[in-house]
Amino acid sequence: MNIKPWFRPFQKVSQQHSALISAIWVVLFMAFWFYATSGEKKLFPPPALAWEGFQALYSEGLVSHIASSLWLCLQATLISIIVSLGFAYLSPIPAIKPVVSFLSRLRYLPLTGITFYLAMVVHDARSMQVWVLVIFMSLYFITSLMSMIKDIPQEELDHARSLQCSRWEVLWEVVIKGRLDYVIEVLRQNLAITWMMLVTVESILVAAGGLGVLIKNSDKFMNHGRIVALQIVILLVGLGIDWFLNFLRTSLFRYSKI
Repeated sequence: MNIKPWFRPFQKVSQQHSALISAIWVVLFMAFWFYATSGEKKLFPPPALAWEGFQALYSEGLVSHIASSLWLCLQATLISIIVSLGFAYLSPIPAIKPVVSFLSRLRYLPLTGITFYLAMVVHDARSMQVWVLVIFMSLYFITSLMSMIKDIPQEELDHARSLQCSRWEVLWEVVIKGRLDYVIEVLRQNLAITWMMLVTVESILVAAGGLGVLIKNSDKFMNHGRIVALQIVILLVGLGIDWFLNFLRTSLFRYSKI
């Protein structure tokens, strides 16, 4: 078998070779994990300890904690999508564009600054969790959507105008309807950032549970096996969400595969 094409930039390989390359990397990763857990100085907890941590977490209601995290993420995502799309779609209007640009620049505001002002308005801890995620996600979502609108070729806008479309019809046909598949892709990219924020946000209300609470408690008691097990669970759930959104995009908008 010729493996030279594997090391050539932009080289296309068959699905069999791609699967083989992925399998090799998995084997190398597992080998490194076993090597790093051997000897006196262990870089990581051994796989057996991580498996024990996973079993302990499952018996303590891991599934319910995953459901709590997913529900929190879903609530924040739905609200942020509505808010972000509203601002982004109004950004081509000159009177609204400065406001949207200002909101986009607020993404540099640290999380501490956001929670400080929210605490003055929101007194329910669960609502605090949701709105912290909403604000954090919306600022990045608006930025990505504005870039998407900016990258629309001028030819598409001119083509719509040549068909006697009004400016509002151009906005509807080209920007809104014509870029729905991009919206899902932008959501898929930004949702990964939000998913990583769960550990910090869920610590606001420990009683509500969630993966963030579990990993905080495990870190407090230095239970490294549980920490690694939770990291793997968080990664797998996040990859599952990413796969679902990509599947949704390619299923609803088949032309996006081109």
